[in-house]
Order: sequence, then structure tokens, then C-alpha cells
Amino acid sequence: MNSQPAAPGDASQQGSSTKPRRRWRDLSVDVTPLKVSRDYRLLTYSSVISGFGSFLTYVAVPFQIKELTGSALAVGLLGATELVPLVVCGLWGGALADAMDRRRLVVVTEAAAALLAVLLLVNALLPHPALWPVYVLTAAFAAVNGLQRPSREAIVPRVVPPDLILPAGALQWLLGSFTQIAGPAVGGVLVATTGPTVAYAADAVTFVVSCAFLVRLKPSPRGEDAEDASLRGIIAGWKYARSRQELIGTYVVDIAAMTFAMPTALFPFLADRLHASWSLGLLYAAPAVGSALVSFTSGWTKHVHRHGLAVIWAAGAWGAAIALVAATLNVGVVLACLAAAGAADAVSGVFRMSIWNQTIPDALRGRLAGIEMLSFSTGPILGQVRAGSMAAWRGPVFSVGFGGLACVGAVLGLAACLPGFRRYDTRTDVHALAVREERMAAHAGASL
Repeated sequence: MNSQPAAPGDASQQGSSTKPRRRWRDLSVDVTPLKVSRDYRLLTYSSVISGFGSFLTYVAVPFQIKELTGSALAVGLLGATELVPLVVCGLWGGALADAMDRRRLVVVTEAAAALLAVLLLVNALLPHPALWPVYVLTAAFAAVNGLQRPSREAIVPRVVPPDLILPAGALQWLLGSFTQIAGPAVGGVLVATTGPTVAYAADAVTFVVSCAFLVRLKPSPRGEDAEDASLRGIIAGWKYARSRQELIGTYVVDIAAMTFAMPTALFPFLADRLHASWSLGLLYAAPAVGSALVSFTSGWTKHVHRHGLAVIWAAGAWGAAIALVAATLNVGVVLACLAAAGAADAVSGVFRMSIWNQTIPDALRGRLAGIEMLSFSTGPILGQVRAGSMAAWRGPVFSVGFGGLACVGAVLGLAACLPGFRRYDTRTDVHALAVREERMAAHAGASL
């Protein structure tokens, strides 16, 4: 074997040494957005901290309702209480995001969420906690989230350079996955050992800490030609979304997938069926594990240009994995299926977010973010209602299995009806090219 070192000009040796590095970069997450944008870092820190606390409450609320009622239907009705305030406030929050300083709205709503967590804690500390405040406060949380989320999402394209939009979306999904792992895992332990009180208290603290990061954001004022928030403006946003089949595809495919195959309302009952009450937190966390694995290796996403087609395949894979959950009594297999479902959901989420952030002009970004929030929030809410109602009728196993298979069928049907969504290509789409030019000009002007 030749042990002499390669000469500096030896192209064959240089190529063999750089290819593995390139392959590794293609599999690793790109953290450049965190390095180059201070405001993106602040948004990210805030999201991770408050997201962790929110997932504690996400586990504690259905657990508390189950303990108070013992009813799968009562747990499923959580979705019904959230739906109306989420729809109304999500649309109005999108209009506000285009009509006022987005940072101010995000800070105010974060403080309001902290107060709601305190009220949940007060009710839980009563000698006999009441059921109705849990529903009312959950609905209020949905309203606050609806008002805040469009502004939070619409800030990102302003603080991240255009060529880093896709990596920023993958980073958001990755860090969100870690909160979904840690939050439910810790929440499951807390509610099993101390009840919901400690989870609610911790959630309130995380909102306060999150506010400390958000107040440091630079102002994100309304655009020069922005109009006041109005019903007319909301309708204009809807008309714009309806005019573009690739946007409609991102909404309806995800709504269908989550409505038919979102099993989280049944996790407390699945844990009982598996004779593994200790697994409750793991059931909530398993999808996020799969999501994190995909996001952590998200460097490959920059080589995918048919984003609509990627969303379709991912949504179908989500449904198939959920259907397999109903086919086993083995805890390990159930967790593996949920992790696979989470991985598919991450792929769908990254490419849906890319389509939104790469093709929607800033003047409409807030209102369209409101529609986006409705698409990825109403599906899980409707899914809770569907899962709980069907479980009350035929049992949790039937509900989960039927929902997964129905999801696959619905996704295939929608894909057939939306050829523009299937054909979307970020390299040639006229909207993506126009928005990229707009953002590059805005960032160039901001750097002067």
C-alpha cells in the first residue's frame, strides 16, 4: 500500500476527500439562519421555550378531563371548543399581522397566554376542580394562538435572507420536534405523578421567559401601503389563496390527513389498551422523534424541487403509519409506527412551509399565514373530534385504523384533483421567482 501523502494538486485524492464531506452536509441540518439573523435566533429561543411549556399543558388537559369524566368523547370535544375561536381569531390575527407591528402583537398575546396558564393552575388547585373552566380556557388558548401565530410566522421572511428560507423552515421543524419530544415526555411523567398542577405552573413560567426574548425583537412595522385590518382585507387574502392551486393543495391535503388520522385524543386510552400507563408520555413524544430525525438530516431537502409532490407522498405515508398503529398490541411497534408517522409529517411540514414562505408576497404574508394556521390547526382539532366520537361508537382501535386508511384514500383523491399542486416546481414557478426578487431587494436595502 502506498503510504506517501497525496500532492496538493492530486485531483483524484482531493475529490475522494471532499465527496464524503459533501454527503455529510447533504444529510445535516443547516444552522446558517441562526448564525446570520439575531431576530431569527430570538424568535427561535422564544418558540422552543414556550413550546416546551405548551406541550406540558397539551398532555395535562386531556389527562385532567379523562380523570374528571372517564369519557373518550369528553376528551375529543376539546377540539370542538377550540375550533370556532381558532378560525375567527386566526383570520383576524392574519389581518392584524399585515396592518400593525407584528412584534407588538406577538408580545401581547404571549403575555395573555401566560395568564391563561395561571388560570388553569388555579382551577386545578381547587379541592374539586370544575370541568367547564378547562374547556373555556382551552378555547381562550386557541383564540390567543390564532391571534399570534400569523404574526410570528410572517416575521420570519423579513428576518431571514431569501436563500435561507428552506433551511429556516427545516430548523423550525427540528426544534419544534425537540419540544414535542421533551414536552410530552416530561408532561407524561408530571401528570402521572403530581397531576396537572405542576404542568400548568411550568407552562406559565415558560411564557414569561419567552416574553423576555420577544421584547428584544426589532420592530416589524406594517408595510407602507398596508391597509387597516378589515373583513375586506381578509376576503382579499382568501381570494388570492383560492387563485393558486399549489396553495390550496398545501391546505386541503394537510387538513384531510390530520382530520382522518390524528390519534392524539385517544392516547390515554391506547396506553390503557396496551396495559402500559407508563407509555402515555412516550406515545405523545414518538411522532416528534421521527420528525426530529428527518429534520436533523434535512440537508437533503435542498435537492428536492417538486415540493407539492413531496407533500402528497408524505401525507399518504402519515396515514399508512397511523393505520398500522391499530394492528398491534406491542408497545414498541406502536411507538415505531408513530415515529414513522412523525417523520412523514415533518417532510410534509417542511415543504408546505417552503411553498408558503417562498411564493407569498410580504403584503399578503400575514393574512395568508392566518389561513395556513387554520389549515394546520383545524385538521388536528377536527381529528380529535372524529377520533373521540368514533372511539365512543366502535372503540379506539377501530377509530385509529379506519382513520389511517381514510387518510390515504383522501390524499390520493385530492392529489388527482390538483394537478397544479402536483406539478409545482420551485425552480420555475412564477410566484416563487417574483417573491425571491422582492425579498432580495428588501434585504439589500436593509443592509445599506
